[in-house]
Amino acid sequence: MFSKINDFVQEFEMESVITERVLDSLTDESLTQAVSDNQRTFGQIAWHLVSSINFLTYLGLSYDEPLADENVPVSAAKILTEYRRLGKSMLRAIRSQWTDESLGQIVNLFGEDWQNGAALRYSLRHEIHHRGQMTVLMRQAGLRVPNVLGPTREDWIEKGMQPYV
Repeated sequence: MFSKINDFVQEFEMESVITERVLDSLTDESLTQAVSDNQRTFGQIAWHLVSSINFLTYLGLSYDEPLADENVPVSAAKILTEYRRLGKSMLRAIRSQWTDESLGQIVNLFGEDWQNGAALRYSLRHEIHHRGQMTVLMRQAGLRVPNVLGPTREDWIEKGMQPYV
């Protein structure tokens, strides 16, 4: 749980750089790849990650820009642009509408009590979860996986080193 606004902002800003790297590696063609039968496509997972930034509005935050559209874009660049836009709007809302004290407030959401600071932690973990899913799908789609938390296989090869198997 977060108890300080600035702690969340710093963590989100650090994680969003990594998420942007992943989203920037997508292609328009890769968005239509299905995970498996009757499952989301790669584009739907990416868009779910982006549109989930809207989640915090259920806790009373009001964004100064429109929320994500429900329709999945057919452009990978549009997904990245919307991620950046919504992330900035979310941070402005948190900084201007909540205080460190309000992170301890409890809101009933979907029949459950959620503490604002815990909801911030959940939203960040949710993003990281889907980002991880996307890196696996990127391999399946033949895309290069960007450095997420360390060098990738391709990075090691480019450095003339033998990657771990």
